[in-house]
Amino acid sequence: MTDLNKSNNDNIDSNNANSAAKHSLNGTDGQMNSQQVSIKAWSQKLLVVVLCVASFYGGWKSYESNMVNDCNANGGQMIEGKRTLICQLS
Repeated sequence: MTDLNKSNNDNIDSNNANSAAKHSLNGTDGQMNSQQVSIKAWSQKLLVVVLCVASFYGGWKSYESNMVNDCNANGGQMIEGKRTLICQLS
C-alpha cells in the first residue's frame, strides 16, 4: 500500500510542477496578449471616433445640400449669413 501512495504522490507532484510551468508561460503570454489587445482596442476606438466624425460631417453637408436644393426647387435663392444659410424667395 505504501508503494501506491508513493506513486500517487509522485503523480500529484509532477502534475503540480507541470501546471506551475504552464502558469508561468501563460503569464508571460498573457502580458504580451494583453498589450496586443490593448493596442488593438485603442486603434479600434480611434477608428470609431474618426468614422463618427466623418459620418457627422457628411450628414451635415448632405443636410445643407438638401436645403439648397429645396430652396432652388421652390424658386428661391440661397444667401449666406455669418453662420447660417437663408433662402430668399423672389
